[in-house]
Amino acid sequence: MTYLRDKLQTLAALPPDRPMGMPGGFYTSQDQFEHEARTVLRSGWHCLGRVDEVPEPGDFFTAQILNEPLLVVRGDDSAVRVLANVCRHRGMPLAEGRGNTKRFVCSYHAWAYGRDGGLLRAPRMENAGFDAKSCKLPEHTVQLWNGFIYVNLDASAKPFEHAELDDMLAPYKTADFRLVHVAEEDWQTNWKCLVENFMEGYHLSVVHPQTLHGYTPSGLSRKLISGDGYTSYAANYPDNITPRGDGAPGLSEAERKRSSLFAKFPTQVASQAASLLVSLSIFPIHANLIRVKWTMSVYRDNLDHDTIQQRIALWEEVNREDREKLERMQVSLHSAHAVEGPLAGDDYEGTIRDFQIWLAQQDAALGVA
Repeated sequence: MTYLRDKLQTLAALPPDRPMGMPGGFYTSQDQFEHEARTVLRSGWHCLGRVDEVPEPGDFFTAQILNEPLLVVRGDDSAVRVLANVCRHRGMPLAEGRGNTKRFVCSYHAWAYGRDGGLLRAPRMENAGFDAKSCKLPEHTVQLWNGFIYVNLDASAKPFEHAELDDMLAPYKTADFRLVHVAEEDWQTNWKCLVENFMEGYHLSVVHPQTLHGYTPSGLSRKLISGDGYTSYAANYPDNITPRGDGAPGLSEAERKRSSLFAKFPTQVASQAASLLVSLSIFPIHANLIRVKWTMSVYRDNLDHDTIQQRIALWEEVNREDREKLERMQVSLHSAHAVEGPLAGDDYEGTIRDFQIWLAQQDAALGVA
């Protein structure tokens, strides 16, 4: 692991015109993964989904980041909370999946909690040392941004700010998009591989010849902005392709004729187009396995039902194509011959270099021996 950490610092310091990717062990080593779990993943802001997944009081869904089961719920005060999905009695999970409830009742001993995490009922708990007020569910740090819900496992985490990325997304009115689809599945790949794959246009025409090449050919990919904790690029449409929906009033012609892809490090990647927003939240499980939750949202009533179903089917196929390639690559990354290799230029893989530099900065700041 020391070798991989040193290698990360060395490659991140290379001149911009000589970028190199990391060797295979960076993506396959369980020791490396456990180091990341203690540092960059433990301290990072993770996207759990969209705010309109929980539109009404009592609406909830569950998630898990590393070893922390989470319960995302809309409270009676309309606040979105992320509670520990762990009963204060004996540690039983309180909920699974998604739904709506007035209270969360433990299936083991029937302890009941309110939507704010407060203990409402604990049958037969009559011991003198029992104090219901001390048994409230722990609450994690939450931030809402552009209609997304983020959580940080570090209780001392400071709110994030991405002013330039806000400016890039503002014309699209990202917060006004409405949810139309949610799906989850496990991929046998490393979490960093999916971040890198989604955020480079170099593979679009090769991996997605039928699904994406016609609209977003690799040759039209152009690097956009990057900053502390994020990167982005434009997958531009050919001139003879009509925009996919009008989107928000005031969008420029260039904004209507591209998909603006961004990553919010460490584990969210998204594609923002005029009328369509697709976001992938990556939940690392171990070095060779992740859970992927992807959401699709549309701009208000811009797309009709049939068009939405076509877009869902298209993205299901795109995700299948990417998953197939990443799972095959994960096997070969274990090879002794999977050494560092040269990256393409800024417009094609400059976003991978941004991610690499950010990881190196985080490791230098947070890393422990």
